[in-house]
Amino acid sequence: MLSRSTSQQNTMISNRENYINLATRKRDGSFINTAVWFAQEGETNNYYVFSLKAVGKVRRIRNFPEVKIGICTFNGKPKGDWVDGLADLVDDPAITAVAYAALRKKYGIKMRIGDFFSWIKGTYHQRQIIRFRIKDWEN
Repeated sequence: MLSRSTSQQNTMISNRENYINLATRKRDGSFINTAVWFAQEGETNNYYVFSLKAVGKVRRIRNFPEVKIGICTFNGKPKGDWVDGLADLVDDPAITAVAYAALRKKYGIKMRIGDFFSWIKGTYHQRQIIRFRIKDWEN
């Protein structure tokens, strides 16, 4: 069950964390958690995730932009409270470049190795950048 305290609403997700659970809403109102890499754009309220375009979380975000975000371990075990957010699917090449730059800066060689194998496998150009913002975020 997803829950959050009111005091957590203004909490930023630290860019020092490696993984977050991105919980996307299904048509029945329940949420599906997915552990993903993420990167914050500087000190802004823009966070980026990438995924393949033809997966469930992309379809769910297209239908329901409301998401829940929480820090987690690599296998999705929650490490803190959930915060509410809004997500959108990025199609603008300039924003996509910013997102990849932030992800490559944060994850370094791990991201580049993933890029390489994605390129070899033929899925690199099937990726979708997802941007999310924390609701009621204060700088």
